[in-house]
Amino acid sequence: MDTHDLKAVQREILLGFWKVHILYHAAEGPVVGQWMLTELRCHGYEVSPGTLYPILHRMEKLGWLYSQADAAAGSKARRSFYATEKGRQVLEVVMGQLKELVSEAAPRSNISGQTHV
Repeated sequence: MDTHDLKAVQREILLGFWKVHILYHAAEGPVVGQWMLTELRCHGYEVSPGTLYPILHRMEKLGWLYSQADAAAGSKARRSFYATEKGRQVLEVVMGQLKELVSEAAPRSNISGQTHV
């Protein structure tokens, strides 16, 4: 896959996966940006801070996450993000849909791209 196509896949499809990863980990406990960057990269996602931090803040504005920072540390304090109840509900819906997709697609496809009907 060429670079242009890979960027389109990241923008159009994988961005949603990143958000699911964020919600999953934020539901488990606090998530900080630098750790989340490392975690996503471990899964093969090429995410920059310039992409991740706006996603975290957008998810916070949607009410899926809330954040806390040590006020004594000033404006550059590390922020910890947590899933809200609404974020947990979103995660539950997404995981249900993901399970449905996997149960439908997995038995009929293989890595080579051939589909079995």
